Amino acid sequence: MNNNFNKELMSKISTLFLGALGLVAALAWNDAVQALFRVIFKEQSSIIAKFAYAVVITIIVVLVSWKIMKILDKKNQNNKD
Repeated sequence: MNNNFNKELMSKISTLFLGALGLVAALAWNDAVQALFRVIFKEQSSIIAKFAYAVVITIIVVLVSWKIMKILDKKNQNNKD
């Protein structure tokens, strides 16, 4: 039972650690994309620029999520066969 607990604990810690690293990467990308938008919109913090940023980020997230799900579905189909 102790060995099983240790495996589960390490699994949870690994998941949390990877999630934290993912958050750091997301914050870095957020800063980079915001800097790009500041260059494009010439330091204007208009509502249009903020909505444009939100729309672009949303489109990117949806496309990446869709691609990941497509890859995982294909992998699951191959595992079933």
